[in-house]
Amino acid sequence: MAEQMKPSGIDWIGDIPKSWKVKPIAYMTKSRSGGTPDRNNLLYWENGTIPWMSSGEVNKVNIYDTDEKITTLAVHHSSAKIISKNAVMVALNGQGKTKGMSAILRIDSACNQSLCAFSCNAGILYYEYLFWCFQTMYTYLRQMSGDDVRDGLAASYVKKQKIPVPKYEEQQAIADFLDKECAQVDSIAADLEKQIELLQQYKKSLITETVTKGLDKTVPMKDSGVEWLGKIPAHWNFKRLKFMLENSSDSMKVGPFGSALSGSDFTDEGKWVYNQRVVLDNNFSENTTFVSEEKFQEMRSFAVCPGDILITTRGTIGKVAIVPEGANEGILHPCIIKFRVDKEMIIPELLQLILNESDFVKDQFTLMSNATTIEVIYSYSLKDILLPVIPADEQKKIYGYLSKKCLAIDGIIAEKQKSLATITQHKKSLIYEYVTGKKRVKEVQ
Repeated sequence: MAEQMKPSGIDWIGDIPKSWKVKPIAYMTKSRSGGTPDRNNLLYWENGTIPWMSSGEVNKVNIYDTDEKITTLAVHHSSAKIISKNAVMVALNGQGKTKGMSAILRIDSACNQSLCAFSCNAGILYYEYLFWCFQTMYTYLRQMSGDDVRDGLAASYVKKQKIPVPKYEEQQAIADFLDKECAQVDSIAADLEKQIELLQQYKKSLITETVTKGLDKTVPMKDSGVEWLGKIPAHWNFKRLKFMLENSSDSMKVGPFGSALSGSDFTDEGKWVYNQRVVLDNNFSENTTFVSEEKFQEMRSFAVCPGDILITTRGTIGKVAIVPEGANEGILHPCIIKFRVDKEMIIPELLQLILNESDFVKDQFTLMSNATTIEVIYSYSLKDILLPVIPADEQKKIYGYLSKKCLAIDGIIAEKQKSLATITQHKKSLIYEYVTGKKRVKEVQ
């Protein structure tokens, strides 16, 4: 017969079994935050042998090694003290989704100040059970701290949080069960992620191959004169974008520079400011950034018009969207460049496909910058990218072929992403239900 449930008094926990208790984490653990030895002192870092953990390393269940090591001298002369293995590490802040994440430390290690280590009192709180509690508390902790990277979690706040506490033997049984079940779920999720990645890579290679080699594999080929490009159909050419722009004085326009348009100019309503989000989402019906009518008139030289191709130049760079007919009046954001191409030379929609769905142009930017990553696209580098000059009838066939193929690939990717989302949610529900006693491990009931 199932045990009766009782209110826990904690919103995120809900009801718990009648025999369980609810206690603050601080009552059952010893906690310690870390520190970072002086980076300028080589005696603290050079030839170090003691593991030192950063907040970015809590993206896995178990920590068996760390990216960096420190010396014994660093331990003695800085706030980076040794933490014993089997502590549960919680990120107090960090990039992206790091804040609130947790991991089990399987080695003795020091850590930085962005982490808090919880060592459980023997026989009272099982460390692996505490880890699973933190896993189900992740969203709750982030929401309570504003879910903003800049707003770090206070260690004192985390310590005072209450968790469900069954008997120690049941904590162990729950942890063992979740270890096994979640490992199986993670294996399925990893396989789905790999399949999605392969499909995305296939789509990129398909587009690149088609826009550089054509659909007819029997046509004569010639050397393109570009080492990384190889051979192209003999009747094709490649030109730089600057020679394919529309013949007009404003065929390319960079967003306003510096103080011409600043945060103080933005309003809650008015004329649109076409920002990165609009382009990345290809969403021309909703926006969050506006300027007044007066500011719009002042900035009319940066006006956005239907048919303009908008490209992101910072952050997620090189993504484009084509402004549709009937789009709202507005101006460029400083992080956007707009341009127009000669439609006799290249179909804008084909160019959009090349830019958004392949690495053909991104790789060129990388070569131009002599770097592995690009932080900003400038108008002069954008004008210098090479694009295929394909006869109009072939362009239409290529665009039709790629549109159809990409639609099919995207459909498969969407199904796999749906499956991934389902199994991810299943894992979250599984952890929550067993950590809060909604479901019990049969062996210890």
